[in-house]
Amino acid sequence: MENVHLVPEEEDDDLYTGYNDYNPTFDSEDLHNDVGFQLAVRTSHGRRPPMTAKYPGTAIGGRPIGTAYGSRIPVGTAMGRPMTGAVQDGAARPMTAVRAAGYSSSIARGSVFDPLGQSKGPAPPLERQNEDTPEEKIKILEKKVNDLIEESCLAHAHGDLQLSLEKAKEAGRKERALVRQREQTGTADHINLDLTYSVLFNLANQYASNDMYTEALNTYQVIVKNKMFNNAGRLKVNMANIYFKQKNYTKAIKFYRMALDQISNAHNSMRIKIMQNIGVVFIHMGQYSDAITSLEYIMSDNPNIKTGFNLILCYYAIGDRERMKKAFQKLICVPLGIDDEDKYIPANDDPHANMVIEAIKNDKLHQMERDRKALAEKYIMTSAKLIAPAIESSFAAGFDWCVDMVKGSQYVELANDLEINKAITYLRQRDFKQAVETLKMFEKKDSRVKSAAATNLSFFYFLEKDYDQADRYAELAMSADRYNPAALINKGNTVFVKEDYEKAAEFYKEALRNDSSCTEALYNLGLTYKRLGRLEESLDCFLKLHAILRNSAQVMYQLANLYEMLEDPHQAIEWLMQLTSVTPTDAQVLAKLGDLYDNEGDKSQAFQYYYESYRYFPSNISVIEWLGAYYIDTQFCEKAIQYFERATLIQPTQVKWQLMVASCYRRSGNYQKALETYKDIHRKFPENVECLRFLVRLCTDMGLKEVQDYATKLKKVEKMKEIREQRVRSGRESSARGRREGSAGSDSGQSNHGTSAKGERLSVKLKTLPGSNEPYEASTQQEIDASYVDPLGPQMQRPKTAARKRTEEDEFADEELGDDLLPE
Repeated sequence: MENVHLVPEEEDDDLYTGYNDYNPTFDSEDLHNDVGFQLAVRTSHGRRPPMTAKYPGTAIGGRPIGTAYGSRIPVGTAMGRPMTGAVQDGAARPMTAVRAAGYSSSIARGSVFDPLGQSKGPAPPLERQNEDTPEEKIKILEKKVNDLIEESCLAHAHGDLQLSLEKAKEAGRKERALVRQREQTGTADHINLDLTYSVLFNLANQYASNDMYTEALNTYQVIVKNKMFNNAGRLKVNMANIYFKQKNYTKAIKFYRMALDQISNAHNSMRIKIMQNIGVVFIHMGQYSDAITSLEYIMSDNPNIKTGFNLILCYYAIGDRERMKKAFQKLICVPLGIDDEDKYIPANDDPHANMVIEAIKNDKLHQMERDRKALAEKYIMTSAKLIAPAIESSFAAGFDWCVDMVKGSQYVELANDLEINKAITYLRQRDFKQAVETLKMFEKKDSRVKSAAATNLSFFYFLEKDYDQADRYAELAMSADRYNPAALINKGNTVFVKEDYEKAAEFYKEALRNDSSCTEALYNLGLTYKRLGRLEESLDCFLKLHAILRNSAQVMYQLANLYEMLEDPHQAIEWLMQLTSVTPTDAQVLAKLGDLYDNEGDKSQAFQYYYESYRYFPSNISVIEWLGAYYIDTQFCEKAIQYFERATLIQPTQVKWQLMVASCYRRSGNYQKALETYKDIHRKFPENVECLRFLVRLCTDMGLKEVQDYATKLKKVEKMKEIREQRVRSGRESSARGRREGSAGSDSGQSNHGTSAKGERLSVKLKTLPGSNEPYEASTQQEIDASYVDPLGPQMQRPKTAARKRTEEDEFADEELGDDLLPE
């Protein structure tokens, strides 16, 4: 106790005073000499169980032991722990083992209040992840597989099917490598089954898109047979679709039914779609009864337009009239699930509401509604046209029944279209009187229907060449609907045939302003500019038309003809070459190519195209003449004979072809055959001077006795020819003298007027004939047709009507009778 120093009472009571002083009293080396310490050890206090080492300040950690004699004396430990009260970093440590955050009673000694530890500077940078670990490699590989699947899907969406398949295959390879890596690291239980399913499903889809059906089916089988994939049985629908594309209908039915068995009733829409596919497959197989069973169930549970149309087709195939009627009634009662058009009409002056209506008027939802309604109207019109002749004794009664049914449904506006279609059916049956009467019934209807009927009547009268009636009904159609492009085209056509081309061009332009995609108006406008001599503007029209109708033979020919008129033969040849790719067997196009190459001096190319033209049409006199002349020029007279003999068969009254045959025999050295040919010509044409001259020459060269007879005949014929020519000359002189004398008379004006009128009639008559440079020789007026019939003849210059004809037996189809009719 003599070494214990008590703090004087007069000093400040500082709890932390003396902790920085070292007192050897509590040195562990001298504890065995401390009587008080040894006494405390022997008592129950000294025999307490030692505290665990996890708490700081235990016996193992060197916790300072406070005694009754020296509770404020620090005790140094053997492990070097700082003593209680030792100074660390300039701040006095509190007495307790737990230090208060940011607080110290010795703040006066230089410590700074920093509870967040911001004075220590920024935190050290994060350590980089070690990518060499197996788990990190697996994560990177999984990300690559997902990226490849996404790239494959994007490529498929952009239409690059080959790239999408390559990406899908690469994703499959990466995924297999990923599985092997997990097996090697012993983490096979953590295989990502969703990723495996995605890879296989995408690969199968890409195989199917690239028409690799066997590979797609094998991949689908891998998925379906793996019991670890949930709901994989639904993919049998995809497998059935592939079998349907392969026309393996039996297997398609089997897999559709297997997929149907694995789908619960909770997914009713999916089951309906599968049953609809089953019905379609049965229709392709011709098993209409089985198809009817599936389709009737759908129409009773969840009706839709396509199913109703297919059901009508099945009833029509088996000839069941009553069920056809019932199915048609069900079809027109199918709800479309779309809003009324009145929703998109502004109802008040509220600017906010009007802006909303304007925004949704042409959005994708409204477009989808319009498409759905148009599809429904198409199916209803087609069904009506199909069953009308079958459900009643006559097609007229059938149409009337369909019209009555449609008038009582939500498709009231289709009733008028059905009436117009009824008139078109009359036209197809050549019952023109009934067709005209049916169309004239619409003159008192509303403007849209009246315009459509008047347009069809105008077109009908135009084909009948009753241009006054055509013009009358075109005016009626325009007054009912000024924005009807078909009516404007018909009006322009009636003006065109009267040769008022400027006015016709105005009507065609107005039709184009109302409908910029009206190809008939653009074609006729090009023809009008061509007649007016405005070739550059005509060329511009046909170039625009070619951008719309890429494979139109008529447009290509017009372009070639215009370039030829513009003296650009190379462009003309280029367009004709494109035309041969569309119509490779058109003899007139090939002949035109031969003519252009001949004008360019390329005889070999000209011969090639003329010969091809002769192969497809061996009755073209101009082609035959060119080929015969070509062989004569190339000293192959024997080959020229067959062409001139063909010309003799085509034009037996023309002596020049027989003379050419005889000339070829003479040039080739076959004089005997030439003599026989000339004699035969002389029997048919005894007054032909040229034939007699060659007979005289041949007989002289061959030393025949007949030479005198032929010479005598030649003199007589020549004398008769001279007498005939003298008579013609004298007749011309007398007529000229009479005109000079009569010019002073009072009636000279009338005679001259009559001559002028006759000359005008002759001029008009000559204009209707084909030109000498036009290889087509058309003896009858032909119609402008959608097929490529007469590209080079004068009929090509006739303006198009409101729509094009399709076939000869179907010349009064819907499209040619006006744009207002729905397509078939």
